[in-house]
Amino acid sequence: MTDAKPNALTAAIQNKRLRAWLSIQVESERYQPPRYGIVLLQVLVGILFFVLVTRLWYLQVHSGGEFARQAQENRLRLERIDAPRGRILDMKGKVLADNRTTYGLSLIREDCADIPATLARIAEWAGVPLNQVTESYNQNRLRVKPFEPLLMITDIPFDKVARIESERNSWPGVEVKVRSKRSYPEKEFFAHVLGYVAEVNDRELARDPSLAMGDMVGKLGLEMELESRLRGQKGQYSLEVDAHGRTLWKTLKKEPQSGEEVRLSLDIALQRAGWNALGEEAGCIVVMEPDSGKLRALITSPAYDNNLFTSGISQKDWDLLRNNKRYPLQNRVIQSPYPPGSVWKLIMASLFLERGVSPRESVYCPGEIKLGNQIFRCWKRGGHGSVNLESALVNSCDVYFYLMAERQGIDRIERFAKACGFGSPTGIDLPHEASGLVPSREWKWRRLGRPWVRGETYNVSIGQGTLLVTPIQMAVFVSALLNGGDILKPQLVDDAVPETKARVPAKPETLKFVVNAMRKTAAQGTARVVSRPDADMGGKTGTAQVVKLKLAAGDRRLRTSEMEYSQRDHAWIATWGTKNDKTYVVVVMVEHGGGGSSVAGPIAAKMYDHLFGARRETPKPAEPEPAAPQPGDRPD
Repeated sequence: MTDAKPNALTAAIQNKRLRAWLSIQVESERYQPPRYGIVLLQVLVGILFFVLVTRLWYLQVHSGGEFARQAQENRLRLERIDAPRGRILDMKGKVLADNRTTYGLSLIREDCADIPATLARIAEWAGVPLNQVTESYNQNRLRVKPFEPLLMITDIPFDKVARIESERNSWPGVEVKVRSKRSYPEKEFFAHVLGYVAEVNDRELARDPSLAMGDMVGKLGLEMELESRLRGQKGQYSLEVDAHGRTLWKTLKKEPQSGEEVRLSLDIALQRAGWNALGEEAGCIVVMEPDSGKLRALITSPAYDNNLFTSGISQKDWDLLRNNKRYPLQNRVIQSPYPPGSVWKLIMASLFLERGVSPRESVYCPGEIKLGNQIFRCWKRGGHGSVNLESALVNSCDVYFYLMAERQGIDRIERFAKACGFGSPTGIDLPHEASGLVPSREWKWRRLGRPWVRGETYNVSIGQGTLLVTPIQMAVFVSALLNGGDILKPQLVDDAVPETKARVPAKPETLKFVVNAMRKTAAQGTARVVSRPDADMGGKTGTAQVVKLKLAAGDRRLRTSEMEYSQRDHAWIATWGTKNDKTYVVVVMVEHGGGGSSVAGPIAAKMYDHLFGARRETPKPAEPEPAAPQPGDRPD
């Protein structure tokens, strides 16, 4: 009994398991998987197939040309050929700006296995600090593609090139580039006219897509203004290289076209004569043809050697130029406005005649005139006595112009002066030209918040006070007096067509009167230093006060030699001369030079000696014409 029970229990369990297994088998045979799973699987396979086909089409068909081009570029490369910059010549064909061959070092990153070691080697070859080379590389490497040359060194002496070439095969990616470098044989004689070229910067690269890193462009002077004419068009080489970047063959694809050769109206011999005439003085000279507007000389002294900038000026040289108290970087002809002194009386005389002042009307000059408790002196102690407009110009009488200017008022003076071209640029083809300043009631109120006073009108009438003009503006006005009233654009390029920008608002009789007064001033007045028997000459001197008049013991004005340099007067002379049917305008301004007749006059006379030939005798300067004092202002 005992054994029978376990056997029965075991059999029951086994029967139960058998029935369960049979039930599972029956259910398994009846099971059907869901249809959505098959559909999902088919969709996934279809999407994968579509993506593969689409990607294959994109790579092989749509972008096949681009990838083929990139593959070709790994084998074929384009190398630019810099175009020679156009030369600049003087009026007789003598070279003022030329090109010379130099050598540089470039790096193709894609071909360089060890860039840090290569940069160290380049620094050693060029004799440049490694940190400087590394900094240049980091700044410029993203500006060019990996397979394009990255210019590292711009100017290597020829004696180092042979050594570099002998070692270059051991340094893949390094190339010696033959370059053209600007050269200025006349150096400081034409520095302010020509300017200089230097390597293109980021702003210029963004503005002009035809430029590339390492290109040289004009930065100042005519090099900048005539950039489109001087630059030329680059050429191209097609190169095939192997896997190591070695050139297999080289084919000229496009020839470079050199820039245009430009001939200036300037005369190199006259420019040198003016430079020598100025000597150690700080100043400038303008020589202009009044009928065409062509400039025959444009001299600023002191100047600088523009060759310093073509390879990148050193910090030492830059500091020497920038900290020089005589400002050699300043183009005094166009960038430095000065009070014109008595030269301004030419404009005032023209205004008086146009406003109905009779040239025969006389006023008495006692040597000074009182305005309230202030005294406005004439430059001549004791005065000129009775003077009319002509004698006031010839002898530069200040009192006459005080009184006549008071009749007109500052508003008429301002309008007439601006109509004559003052207070605005002349348009000369040089950058950064100053406009000068013709003051007015509105200007003073806006600038200083104070009303205009009568004493300021007195000062403006003799070219003092806040009035400022540039030497080129004065040359243009004197030219207009001679050519019938045309205010011409000063031209530096010899083939430039005369361009009239405006006209002096004066009748021909007015212009002739002023020209004749200048003729008498040169014959017997304050400008007789330029007179000569073989030519028709005219002139007007000016001594422009820089600071308020200082007196020595008693009532004697300090001499120039007794004053500090920065407080000395500016010396002016504006002249014209005609000989053998050739007429020239010569304007000289000597900064802190002293008297116009005694300092600027002899310099102008030397310019005419070069233009017309040497004189047999040298006329003595007229009595010095010191600037009239500028006393305190008094209300109208």
